[in-house]
Amino acid sequence: MPRTLVSLVSGRRGKWVVLAVWAVLLVPALMLAGRLGDVEQNDNAAWLPGDAESTRVVERVARFQPADTVPALVIYDRPEGITAADLAKARADAEAFEGVKGVEGTPQGPVPSADGKAVQTVVQVHKDRTGWEGIGKVVDALTEVGERDGGGLGFHVTGPAGQASDSIKAFGSGGALTAITASVVVLILLLTYRSPVLPLLPLLTAGGALVTSEAVIYVLARNAGLTVNKQTGFILTVLVFGAATDYALLLTSRYREELRRHEDRHAAMARALRRSGPAIVASAATVAVSLTLLMLAALNSTQGLGPACAVGVLVGLLAMTTLMPALLVVCGRWIFWPTTPSYDATPGAAAVAEGVWARVGTAVAGRPRLVWAGTALVLGALALGTVGLRADGLAGTDQFTGRPQTVVGEEIRSRHFPAGSGDPVYVVAEAGAAEGVRSALSGVPGVARVSAPVVKDGQALVLGELRDEPSGTAAMRTVERARTAVHRVEGARAEVGGTTAVLLDTQEAAARDSAVIIPIVLVVVFLVLALLLRAVVAPLLLMATVVLSFGAALGVSALVFDHVFGFAGAEASFPLLAFVFLVALGIDYNIFLVTRVREEALRHGTRRGALTGLSATGGVITSAGLVLAGTFAAMASLPLVFAAELGFTVAFGVLLDTLVVRSVLVTALTLDVGRWMWWPSALFRRSDGPDREEAEPTPEPALRSS
Repeated sequence: MPRTLVSLVSGRRGKWVVLAVWAVLLVPALMLAGRLGDVEQNDNAAWLPGDAESTRVVERVARFQPADTVPALVIYDRPEGITAADLAKARADAEAFEGVKGVEGTPQGPVPSADGKAVQTVVQVHKDRTGWEGIGKVVDALTEVGERDGGGLGFHVTGPAGQASDSIKAFGSGGALTAITASVVVLILLLTYRSPVLPLLPLLTAGGALVTSEAVIYVLARNAGLTVNKQTGFILTVLVFGAATDYALLLTSRYREELRRHEDRHAAMARALRRSGPAIVASAATVAVSLTLLMLAALNSTQGLGPACAVGVLVGLLAMTTLMPALLVVCGRWIFWPTTPSYDATPGAAAVAEGVWARVGTAVAGRPRLVWAGTALVLGALALGTVGLRADGLAGTDQFTGRPQTVVGEEIRSRHFPAGSGDPVYVVAEAGAAEGVRSALSGVPGVARVSAPVVKDGQALVLGELRDEPSGTAAMRTVERARTAVHRVEGARAEVGGTTAVLLDTQEAAARDSAVIIPIVLVVVFLVLALLLRAVVAPLLLMATVVLSFGAALGVSALVFDHVFGFAGAEASFPLLAFVFLVALGIDYNIFLVTRVREEALRHGTRRGALTGLSATGGVITSAGLVLAGTFAAMASLPLVFAAELGFTVAFGVLLDTLVVRSVLVTALTLDVGRWMWWPSALFRRSDGPDREEAEPTPEPALRSS
């Protein structure tokens, strides 16, 4: 780290300047962070690139009907059969719906089902700039009308509007997510530090970093076109708390070591920052660069998630290398109470103590080649589970871990009405080819019925009702066939849109994003490691271990999703996001370990350096892994399949990296490869024979305290 920054943060006057700057900064940050919801875009269509076919259809269909509406499918049911009174209530409700603020036009229906046990009314809901939140308020108003004086008549709102309403309610538990995440961090820090006071400092610093990040993201979304949504918000929360606390753990661990070597806490902090700073900065840079590469995505939601999370990581880095050190120095040694580190001028007093990780290193050192080969074989076997991963999107009713109103309503609707009723596909074409397009669409398997063309301003609109549930995989395959059929109509310039088409285009864009971004992330992370370690072999081996770990985590996750949780599948963007988070975060622990190994190898040779590095960093890296895994596991508190899946995969993958890859696989590889790890750097050319002891830094005498 720059000496100027180190001197400022750890200086007698500088620490107060740092605290004052952060105090001033947090005042406007608190105000801006609270307005982040104002710039969120939670509509699936807004996440698509402008050249997607369904996006173009939205623009073309605007001449026929308002483009900013989504259908709410209102379902009434009575198992013993709908009565005349029930039908009269449905008609009265339809009239009342028309007067609800946010409802566009006249509701269609009520239409009784063929079996006489249900009634359906289609209500078009206006979608304003508030997105899902505004739709949710309209759905609540519809529900209030429909449930009034029902006399046992079942009432549910489903369809796109119902799904949007229940989704925003699910994301509404984000406050609980923050509380759970903070609680997990405090619990693990209490167990790590065994101090009742010390955990408050990283918690307060991480909280300040989160607020500042949200403020910066709000400004970027407001003025630079950054796309953010509710998904961005909950991922940002767990990422900032997890990553920032990891940096705090590494810094605090090194600071505690230096307090035993230096009587003055300012000198101890300066030394700790200089020693741990490069690893912390390299770790944050790797994560931030990897996340920033998501800007190459075609999906606007993924494109916006990357830089937003990168901002969170960088602000977390800034907070943990400025605010956190200043707080530690201001508080002094007592903050570690009751295990306060004492100054000891005896040479070697701060040497790493023998512990569980030293014993692990000794065990691995016995037969390192057998250990790394066996570990790699087990991880490879676990990776075979990825064959069963179904990441082709989730139907609307499969997106929730529970059974909200929209899920129950969709189940009832599918029993009594054609699955695609109320949410058709839209085909827009040139007016002269209208009948040809209608005929082509009618012949597509999976299309139940086709409306007569509506012609206006030289354009024709044809609606097609699907046989399958519009948000399901079968409906998407029907849309693919429909596009193939209508595109063949000569001179029609026909395009297919609608809810199902949006989901299909989202899936295809996500597949493209994975194919483009994953190789680039691997190359960039390799270059960062090569610059940090000044070697080629070590970065290649580290990358191989992290990719293998990712495959194993994804394979185990696929098996758990299918056979334990019973999830229907995963979102199309899930593999890419899991990859970026696991590779970027997983390489963190390798950076923490290998930079310490390299530091020790310069003095003692690679073999002893590997064992000392593992022993010195084992405890802090394990604690860091537990914190990060715990914060991502907290995502399971949201009743959404995507959150549960991403949280589980990242949490499991981080634990795998922490407990197996870093401690066993990387250590065994380092011991087996020896000095070749550092090829072609100068360290490679140094003999790895007898230990090369360098004098420990002479303990500094006490300086004036303040």
